Amino acid sequence: MRHDQEFQSIPNVVRAAARRFGDAPALVDGDRRLSFRELEDLMLRAVASARTLGIGPGDRVGLCAPNSVEWIVAALAIQGAGGIVVPLNTRFKAPELSYILRTSGARALFAASSFLGTDYTADLERADPGLPALRTTVSLPGEQGRADVTWDRFLDLGTDPATAHEAIDRLTPDHMSDVMFTSGTTGHPKGVVLTHGQSLRAYGWMSGAYGFRASDSFLVIPPFFHCFGYKAGWLASFLHGVTVLPMAVFDAGRALELIERERVSILLGPPTIFHDLLHHPDRPDRDLSSLRVSMTGGSTIAESLIRAMKRDLSFDIVLSAYGLTESTALVTTTRVGDTEETVARTTGRPIPGVEVRLTDAAGKEVPPGADGEILVRGYNVTQGYWDDPDATAAAIDGDGWLHTGDVGHLDPAGNLVIVDRKKEMYIVGGFNAYPAEIEKLLLGCEHIAEVAVVGVPDARMGEVGCAFVVPAPGARPTEADVVAWARAHMANFKVPRHVRFVDALPRNASLKVLKDDLRARYREGEGR
Repeated sequence: MRHDQEFQSIPNVVRAAARRFGDAPALVDGDRRLSFRELEDLMLRAVASARTLGIGPGDRVGLCAPNSVEWIVAALAIQGAGGIVVPLNTRFKAPELSYILRTSGARALFAASSFLGTDYTADLERADPGLPALRTTVSLPGEQGRADVTWDRFLDLGTDPATAHEAIDRLTPDHMSDVMFTSGTTGHPKGVVLTHGQSLRAYGWMSGAYGFRASDSFLVIPPFFHCFGYKAGWLASFLHGVTVLPMAVFDAGRALELIERERVSILLGPPTIFHDLLHHPDRPDRDLSSLRVSMTGGSTIAESLIRAMKRDLSFDIVLSAYGLTESTALVTTTRVGDTEETVARTTGRPIPGVEVRLTDAAGKEVPPGADGEILVRGYNVTQGYWDDPDATAAAIDGDGWLHTGDVGHLDPAGNLVIVDRKKEMYIVGGFNAYPAEIEKLLLGCEHIAEVAVVGVPDARMGEVGCAFVVPAPGARPTEADVVAWARAHMANFKVPRHVRFVDALPRNASLKVLKDDLRARYREGEGR
């Protein structure tokens, strides 16, 4: 039986895990250890509390906090009550968060009161005091801050677990589980609608194919607001009885300590994580022999890094995959037994139940080996963008094919090779960065008249942004000025790491900026 049919919903996975794995450890977060049975009890209290708070079927609820036990339980509470989770990037500033909460129509907000020096509720109240989501706010974890209800007080609202069971029983695989916002090339974030069944089917298959087992421990470093940390992370783990260790902020030394102490065996993430672990001074002195399974996503990986991960980090299995939020973040993956060259050079074959085709500009399928736009069709494709039928129609055609905007080709073995990631998009340490969005934000700086952003190579992060800036008349900003302004007005991964000042941006006859010229200028400058 498929996982979507067997478990029905994401909260029901936890109920089933409590029966199957009982007192085995489900979560280890600092000094806290929860068994699967204890996690179920906590989830049921939280579901009952969410219902008491007024969260019901179809309600969208924002969730903005670091990786933690509370993030997982809050998501399960919202979904168990019939609501829809709207995960929020903890690196976003108040205007970015406000846009997503308003667009999704979120009626409540669960948010950290202090993470990296930020009280999200307080910041949102200052930026958008009339925001509907601020009418009901819950702080997690820790202090109350400006929220209406503390986490402990929220849990005290749930006095009748029977109501929680009833609410969870009503959920089906077709119910919406989350609206995950992803920035488009227009610079306007769009909410991707996904269901319980899509995630259960995709990650139930993936975790089985990757060899997850009940004796494993998974240090989840990718953030829970991303499918990588949420669905390929804790959800996939609970399906197989794997112990989850949430990591709020990546620190290579701390990660090495946890791997040794907790006998971590699964570690997924962008290449940046493995690069930092390999080069940390403590690495040679740590016992990493428990490491077993790894998958890199969000960027290309060098063959030399795969070899180093197996040799120096003790991994038996290193895989690569491709996906986008609109496809439940999973389309193709390499398989256990594939060569290091295949893992490094390709993203593998389509997962079962999913089709991939490559087309030219006229929409005709290209021959094997030829480059074309990657189209995806299957159960994993989103129903559409939240409250945006035009964007949905532009992305998914009448035959159900999702037009990814990515360019690639198939090798002779049927493995997908990515040639260009959404043309202009670049990936910073696993995070998708969209130049149009960053440019729009940078134009809010009074010292900038025009700006164009391109992705450029970076040894640690894979790629970072380089902003080519035409200063405003009379202004003489420095590189440090632009970077400082950007850090104050956008998420850290969006902040350009390089700034180049130009008199004018190169444009073609249609006045479109010639970004290939800008990339060439950057390379020439670095060469000199």
